[in-house]
Amino acid sequence: MAHTQLTLAQRYKISAYLQARISRRRIAQLLDVHPSTIYREVKRNSQNGKYHAEQAQRIVRDRRTQASKARKITLQNWALVESLLRLEFSPEQIAGLLQRTGVCTISHEWIYQHILKDKASGGILWRHLRWSWKRRRKRYGKQDRRGTIPDRVSIEERPPIVDDKIRIGDWEIDTATGKGRKGVLVVAVERKSLFTLMDTSPRKTADQVAQTVIRMLMPFRNQVKTITVDNGKEFTFHQQIATALEAQVYFAHPYSAWERGANENTIGLIRQYFPKNMSLKNLDPFRVKFVQNRLNIRPRKTRGFQSPHHIFYNAVAFGT
Repeated sequence: MAHTQLTLAQRYKISAYLQARISRRRIAQLLDVHPSTIYREVKRNSQNGKYHAEQAQRIVRDRRTQASKARKITLQNWALVESLLRLEFSPEQIAGLLQRTGVCTISHEWIYQHILKDKASGGILWRHLRWSWKRRRKRYGKQDRRGTIPDRVSIEERPPIVDDKIRIGDWEIDTATGKGRKGVLVVAVERKSLFTLMDTSPRKTADQVAQTVIRMLMPFRNQVKTITVDNGKEFTFHQQIATALEAQVYFAHPYSAWERGANENTIGLIRQYFPKNMSLKNLDPFRVKFVQNRLNIRPRKTRGFQSPHHIFYNAVAFGT
């Protein structure tokens, strides 16, 4: 079932069902909508922890009205964008800042397109991008070839509970390559605990990566509810992974690493042991497990200085 806009009549039913203490997943079945639609509706349109139909309808109407009043991007706005770029602000930071301060609403993709046009006319705005032009070049193509993955499910359909990090079982998965793109390391991170699993894959192909993911997570099959990945073609066999682990696989938006922040940060920690200029081909399996264990027993400030190992296995033991 796809995400759909709710009517006032449906919102009255949601309000009544919630008062009757019917689960949100059951409400979705009764209304014949995707469960994420109900989770998102209640989360976004409640006030003071309570959901009321008319109030929710008014919130949605006001939000749409504000969106339709988005300010036009003027020459002065673009001048401000360019000045912030020269201060080494990223397009994402600029877009967020301008929206938060009420200057204008502009997407970071639009800013990247502006940089591209400037470069084509001989400008140097592109030199202020942190990660160099080569790392961003796919962004400007007429077609994102990574979009050819069949039957992928967008992160927008992912249950909102995953964002809250209140349960064990929501994983982020990505791959890391070494010097000369020799060797592949598949890294899986559980969002709540930051518990990490690592294993090598012979090649960065869809079938090999799928086999590696399944092999890593199968011992923890009961603790796998969702998996979030990027749009790399190595995840083309996502349905095979979902079937084997009985979990739903979701795809983050292209060039949105922050949607897989736990995984991105963990790979950064792994680079302490396996730097980018090091070949990952024929890695010693014992060395891989050594690094995995080092990360899992390390106290994390963001988790109250508890280790991922402690949080994960404590939750498994008590069924939380």
